[in-house]
Amino acid sequence: MIKTRIRDFIITKDDWIFAVADYFHPDGVRCVLRYVPDESGDRQLNGMKYRKYDFDVAFDFMRENRPEWVQDVHIVPEDQVKKVLYPPDPIPELVKQDERVKAVADVLLSAGIPLEKMGVTGSFLPGLQNDQSDVDFVVYGNDWFKARDAIAAAKKQGGFIEDIDEAMWHRIYNKRIPEISYEEFILHEKRKGNRGMVGGTYFDLLFVRDWDQINRPLARGVDVGTMRIEATVTDAGLAFDNPSVYKVDHDEIDHVLSYTHTYAGQALEGEIIDAQGVVEQVGDIKRLVVGTSREPKGEWIRSLTLLEESR
Repeated sequence: MIKTRIRDFIITKDDWIFAVADYFHPDGVRCVLRYVPDESGDRQLNGMKYRKYDFDVAFDFMRENRPEWVQDVHIVPEDQVKKVLYPPDPIPELVKQDERVKAVADVLLSAGIPLEKMGVTGSFLPGLQNDQSDVDFVVYGNDWFKARDAIAAAKKQGGFIEDIDEAMWHRIYNKRIPEISYEEFILHEKRKGNRGMVGGTYFDLLFVRDWDQINRPLARGVDVGTMRIEATVTDAGLAFDNPSVYKVDHDEIDHVLSYTHTYAGQALEGEIIDAQGVVEQVGDIKRLVVGTSREPKGEWIRSLTLLEESR
């Protein structure tokens, strides 16, 4: 059985490259198509040109070429997988070749995080990056929080790793189109500390569970309506995961899930949140799901505690 988790990539026998989208793979590898060989493509790997596919275009391509692999994500049969790409594997070589990756890795190493607990995903993982590529940096488990603090300290020192400027924040906000104001978005984002600039390139510090944190699959729920709640967060240990998980103290809702990166790390343990989304019944509990579509309307998470403290 192939062992994969989110942020890994797989390459199929057709040389299609997919990003793994789940920790559990009951019927094949749950993933999303990212790159396809194409003579007119603008990326190159091992003498082959590739084209990058955005989410919607990838689904169109798959419905046309492998409709039997299309569900909520793309389900690739294990016998079609030629190779698995793991985020830590390219790090030693990238540290020698790319000063941006080296700068981030050096900060993390100085914080006591071993090389095997860090990696790159996105275009850097298969080696399809270009000069405009963002650096998607991965850190595993609780080392992620140490990494985030180390990056924050490096930003304050000045140098190669910097804070995001106002123009980039506007770009991120306009790309995500969240259901909260720009002012609220910025307030939450700047506290998270998982984004920055390195050598003029945007980078993201992405959380992935350690193997011992991967316990059981996310149960399927049944939609039973929508709800807006105010609740106290009792556990935010997986708030930066995908999906983000917020355990809450509420009469009806057991926990809040967010499938959109916008609301990852949105609130801390002990804070009161305002959240609106779709209610799912899962066995004898209910959860609130935020990010039920690519650009979710009428769904959000806000830390009322943070907003109150900023006034």
